[in-house]
Amino acid sequence: MREQFTNELKTAMKAGDKRRVETIRMITAGLKDKDIEARGQGKTISDEDILGLLQKMVKSRQESVEIYDKAGRVDLATQEREEIEIIQSFLPQQMSDAEVDAAIAEAIAEAGATSIKEMGKVVGLLKGKYAGRMDFGKASAVVKAKLGA
Repeated sequence: MREQFTNELKTAMKAGDKRRVETIRMITAGLKDKDIEARGQGKTISDEDILGLLQKMVKSRQESVEIYDKAGRVDLATQEREEIEIIQSFLPQQMSDAEVDAAIAEAIAEAGATSIKEMGKVVGLLKGKYAGRMDFGKASAVVKAKLGA
């Protein structure tokens, strides 16, 4: 994925796409911070960690869009939406609701989960298999509802 960021940055610079250049530089800066943090713990960053970072970036921008829309700052909201679009171009295709439900049912069966106490096991399985393709905030609520019922 790191090579993809580098190649995309070069392409955006040649095309003169300032927003894309700024966004990719922001991604690489966040990635460097993650690298430094991981190095301190004696770890290396995997592609799953990078996908998690990108998802966090998208989520924070979505929250910013809501705030800017409420404040009437259309210019800033538009900028955030453009950044979301660029960041999402590096993420794998998101799963549909039906696919998420099927994956959750499969993970519950695989974990043998029968109560809400085993929710962590199920979510852990989902994160291992579907990193970057699923919104785990929504998935956790569905898992909770299925195990709590």
